Amino acid sequence: MKIAFLVGQFPALSATFILNQVTGLIDLGHEVEIFAFKDPKEGKIHPDFFRYRLAGRTHYFSIPKNRLLRVLKAFGLLIGHLPRYRARLWPAFNVRRFGQEALNLTLFFCLVPFLDRDFDILHCHFGTMGLYGSFLKDLGVSAKLVTTFYGFDLSSHVREEGEDVYERLFSRGDLFLPICGCFRDKLVKLGCPKDRIAVHPVGIEIWKYPFKSRNDRPEEPVFVLGVGRLCEKKGFALGLQAIKEIGRHFPRVRYLIAGGGPLREELQALARSLQVEGKVEFLGSVDEVELLALYARAHIFLLPSMTAADGDQEGTPTVLLEAQAVGLPIVSSLHSGIPEIVRDGQSAFLVREKDMAGLVERLEYLLSHPGTWPDMGKKGREWIEEHFAIDRLAGRLEKHYLGLMEG
Repeated sequence: MKIAFLVGQFPALSATFILNQVTGLIDLGHEVEIFAFKDPKEGKIHPDFFRYRLAGRTHYFSIPKNRLLRVLKAFGLLIGHLPRYRARLWPAFNVRRFGQEALNLTLFFCLVPFLDRDFDILHCHFGTMGLYGSFLKDLGVSAKLVTTFYGFDLSSHVREEGEDVYERLFSRGDLFLPICGCFRDKLVKLGCPKDRIAVHPVGIEIWKYPFKSRNDRPEEPVFVLGVGRLCEKKGFALGLQAIKEIGRHFPRVRYLIAGGGPLREELQALARSLQVEGKVEFLGSVDEVELLALYARAHIFLLPSMTAADGDQEGTPTVLLEAQAVGLPIVSSLHSGIPEIVRDGQSAFLVREKDMAGLVERLEYLLSHPGTWPDMGKKGREWIEEHFAIDRLAGRLEKHYLGLMEG
């Protein structure tokens, strides 16, 4: 099959779940091309981007921010394509039909790369990209339209734009793939046709994550690891406060925070005000090799996710899959899809959102009972192997696609 992925930015270290789907489908023999609005130009790039030579498969819409430059560039593209694609191009300028996206020329720039390419599947990652996919369907892109929902697109975005924000998408889309059951329920509540919804979780390449049984050495530090974008919903501020509390009884604890994001300076200031800066390391963004080294170094994984003030929520954090795969006992929260991807009471302990007392109690239990670590890690690894291996999930995604092609 010929498959197009429509994404906001690519490649991004914070979105390896999309990269994993790309490589999984390529491994199955499919042709995959990626269409993105932005190259994040991160200093560190996932090795699979190079291993699979994805630069040659990735296309950027490259829409100038400056209005005049945008108009001039659009005019040049229009002149070049008008003789062959006049009937397909003109509708992209229909402001009455498409509104602001036509007026600001975004639809025109999105349509141009699809004029001389045919695809069987147009897979949009995040509901916001699905809306662009629905526009492309209206503009003559004949591929089956698939949209995966991950988190903010069903939380803060709906809160900001209203519960009818996906009305067009629901009428044009062929298949909707929420990554967890709670997102399926949200889609149904918003009016998405039930018979076009299938839960399809995020997966990982398990072979990349070597299992290690965790043990405590009394003479060495105990490393609690947190990985993720430094934003409110990840709960790093709660993590710092928990480290402050448990430090009174467990002075050997060190908190490693890996990830970049808008709250880095604020979190560093919080660490200073809590007087735990000597126990905390802010490591910034890490690549795959560095992350694997951190997983091997850590004893406990901490991710106290929560609903942000603007309503933004997690989906199913990939780092929780990875942490279980490498054998780390986990402390996290009863938030969004997290209870669906860990085994509460077996591979992880989950507490209510923002429940500081519960968070501290669970961390202190693990620190007081290091003998539980190996069994929790073993159960986590088994759980991930059974339910979240990317090769299995890529095969399931392939079946979804084939079902659409045959329908």
